[in-house]
Amino acid sequence: MASLKALAFGSYSEVKYHPFAGVDREIEGLLAPDLDVISTEDYGLMNPQQLAECSLVVSYTEFSDQPLSAAESGALLSYVAGGGGLLVIHNGISLQRNQELGLMLGAHFTHHPDYTALQMSITAPEHPIMDGISNFVIEDEPYYFEQLPYFATTVLAEYPHGGAMRQAAWCHPFGQGRIVYLMPGHHLPSFSVEPFRRMIRRGGLWAAGLL
Repeated sequence: MASLKALAFGSYSEVKYHPFAGVDREIEGLLAPDLDVISTEDYGLMNPQQLAECSLVVSYTEFSDQPLSAAESGALLSYVAGGGGLLVIHNGISLQRNQELGLMLGAHFTHHPDYTALQMSITAPEHPIMDGISNFVIEDEPYYFEQLPYFATTVLAEYPHGGAMRQAAWCHPFGQGRIVYLMPGHHLPSFSVEPFRRMIRRGGLWAAGLL
């Protein structure tokens, strides 16, 4: 059986904080052989024709002052609502700079304190994404979010920080499609942590409808 196609978006040439180089190979390897991932910074590929060929889109998009174009944003929104999968890793939540995509993600990134060791607690061990994953520690950036009111999502993992439990991973359907967000992934060493690696693989397969 041939692999299904996926597109992964990140930044190679105009990097502020999170270079895609190296991370792209990790994502490609983790989703193989089920998904043949093409990594790119060409957002022109975010169009109905290209997305129609994909079972999954991965966002490791860099924070920027510039949102996606209305055509690109609309294509991604329609793709997911129509049955596509979206896996968003760490800084990939910068899709929120397009208001409509931020609503689709179910939460809004506000800021992050300093990089530190984070104790991840699994909150939905029964979910297919979390099968075989136990509590673990990862050194990463502790992102803070505001969860959107009246938006139903499944929190997969959380961590204590700043006197409260913070969401670290969640998933939900959106129309006929599926969305997964994973907070870790600040830099390449994050992708060597085995439980996180399993979350990426299983999260991508679930979003693509393969789990």
